[in-house]
Amino acid sequence: MFARPSPRTVRWRPIDGEGLEHLQLTPKTDGGLTAQGVIIGAQDEHAFGVSYAIDCDAGWHVRRFSLQTTDGRHLAMASDGQGHWINEAGAACPAFDGCIDIDLGGTPFTNTLPIRRLALAPKDGPRRLSMLYVPFDTFEPVIDGQIYTCLSPAALYRYQAADRSFSAELPVDADGLVLDYPTLFQRV
Repeated sequence: MFARPSPRTVRWRPIDGEGLEHLQLTPKTDGGLTAQGVIIGAQDEHAFGVSYAIDCDAGWHVRRFSLQTTDGRHLAMASDGQGHWINEAGAACPAFDGCIDIDLGGTPFTNTLPIRRLALAPKDGPRRLSMLYVPFDTFEPVIDGQIYTCLSPAALYRYQAADRSFSAELPVDADGLVLDYPTLFQRV
């Protein structure tokens, strides 16, 4: 379906406003992947900078992630790949039990995680997920309901907020990376 990940660099820019994301993908010898990104931009006329790292296993389950802002905020969590999370100090975070995927508020890359992990076909219909969502303005993780539907295998997927407040059709490349995210991001 999708190509095996290869080392590559991808960039997106926001549709509205200024900013840029630079993402470096590095396959691991065990079949997993490390994604490292830097995002600069402005929100509500305030400039921001965020760097992140995400480690996935060969099945595209997030095993750990970390985020850091230029103003010193930091968040790191790890997972067993089955929806059980611990914080940086090693304490269990049962509030996020069942969240296998993460969604970082300022990047289209995290849409790739469930798209690759689920490997949906159109016959599978919509798949509802509980995501560990981290908005960049608060850095406070919350659970966010999201629905993914395959419209054309390895080519086009529908993302929908579970509360139906937002929906977008996401074209992806051979690696499952979003090409353009209508109203939000465009590949550079």
